[in-house]
Amino acid sequence: MSAVLEIGEVSVEAGEIVALLGGNGAGKTTLLETVLGFHPGRVMLFGRDASALAVEQRVDLGVGYVPEGRRVFAGLTVRENLEAASSLPAGQRCQRVEEMLALFPMLGERPAARAWLLSGGQQQMLALARALMDCPRLLLLDEPTLGLAPVVVADLLKRLSAMTADGTAILLAEQRAALALGVARRGVVLSRGQVVRRGSAAELAADPALADLMAGA
Repeated sequence: MSAVLEIGEVSVEAGEIVALLGGNGAGKTTLLETVLGFHPGRVMLFGRDASALAVEQRVDLGVGYVPEGRRVFAGLTVRENLEAASSLPAGQRCQRVEEMLALFPMLGERPAARAWLLSGGQQQMLALARALMDCPRLLLLDEPTLGLAPVVVADLLKRLSAMTADGTAILLAEQRAALALGVARRGVVLSRGQVVRRGSAAELAADPALADLMAGA
């Protein structure tokens, strides 16, 4: 497999999920935002140095981002949210919207609903569908399970695992280590912006020191 993303000691290969672990203030969001271009830093994307590229250029290369807190357009409908997230030509955009509505049945049942009327789980699925509109090769997710019911979390993680089948790379930032390591191939633990542990998902899940590492101890 080829490296889709390299930033410091963190890398993600095509077709894999890497869990980015750490408590509040560990630096997870800052790292994701650096990948996207909101902060300066050396970033390799798809085999090229993307450090000097603007945010929109990195998105055009194939980077998708689901920020913490969902941040959908509350006053727009589900369909309008999806349309607004894509830069595809009109015909392709309409086709892609229908694909997303089919992929996420809870959205397909309410395409005309305003986003503010959706449940937390539905809004998270909408945020994910928005990020997928332009078929990203690298998907950055910041605390996607936060505040969701267990059944919705299970559905979300199942969908993330399925996305890797076509080569999509996923960097999954989470405080809930057990959930993230349950779907990831590898994991990286951050504390105060520094990598303090790396390994396979199985190795990290079995590490008795993981809780202390997550807490920054």
